[in-house]
Amino acid sequence: MTATRSGFDRPARDFLTWTRIEAGLAPATREAYARDLSDLFGFLRGLGLDEPAAVEPNHLADHLRSLSRDRGFEPTTITRHLATIRVFFRWLCANDRIPRDPARLLERPTRWRRVPGVLSPAKMRKLVEAPSPDQGRLWVRDRAMLELMYAAGLRASEVGALRLDEYHEVLASVTVTGKGSKQRIVPIGEPAVHWTNRYLTELRPHLVRFDDGRDRQRLLLSFTGRPLERVAVWQLVRKYAAIAGLEKVHPHKLRHSFATHLLIGGADLRVVQEMLGHADIGTTQIYTHVDRSRLREVVRDHHPRS
Repeated sequence: MTATRSGFDRPARDFLTWTRIEAGLAPATREAYARDLSDLFGFLRGLGLDEPAAVEPNHLADHLRSLSRDRGFEPTTITRHLATIRVFFRWLCANDRIPRDPARLLERPTRWRRVPGVLSPAKMRKLVEAPSPDQGRLWVRDRAMLELMYAAGLRASEVGALRLDEYHEVLASVTVTGKGSKQRIVPIGEPAVHWTNRYLTELRPHLVRFDDGRDRQRLLLSFTGRPLERVAVWQLVRKYAAIAGLEKVHPHKLRHSFATHLLIGGADLRVVQEMLGHADIGTTQIYTHVDRSRLREVVRDHHPRS
């Protein structure tokens, strides 16, 4: 996990092995754990700490504060770091690697929830229309990628993992494999179908270079013919946001915008929950707080004293 060996290395390796073999967590989740722990250990070594048993609750709290204060991380990212820390130290304590759990008193991640940032429909249009022939021959793929992400509320990892047989042109839908390998079928609109078909017809045949069955079945391919990975999706979203003159745009903001725009349009919360793949409707309910103007309209139109 780090080039400098320390007393954190062996516990971290054992923990990550446990998440893979015994817990059976998805690769993306394990990678997030590894990144978060690497950040934590770097901070702790800066404090002169070199083993988990020496970590105190205040050290962990200082680390979380530094993620916001010094690195400008979003609340959702800090929540994920907090969840990683809690799971890691709970595992260490349960396996007698440390005498007590220093993360046990940290505030629960649900207390950190904030209303997510969203793009207006007009800004969303500017973003998805940003790819053009001026950006090179891959612009058609990038337009299809952005249209699919917005049309189906896809995470960066989900759009990159889409397979050819998971795109259903006739039904205008995609089958998405989300967190925990749970599948959901999400309808997509005509623009997403149009640009996906154009990409499949005009560009994808020229990108396929390998006989590897897995790679050949991925929907979105890189210029090398390999699947479009999560990091590349992040980079492309930021690239086209800059071209469109938009700031602080990341893949999850497209997902936030998808959910918010559906609810503003009158979609049922349970339907949005299903399309987002949320196990708990409480996770979806955060989007009901985004558009205050919609609440005012409802009161004006339906309250007898309005």
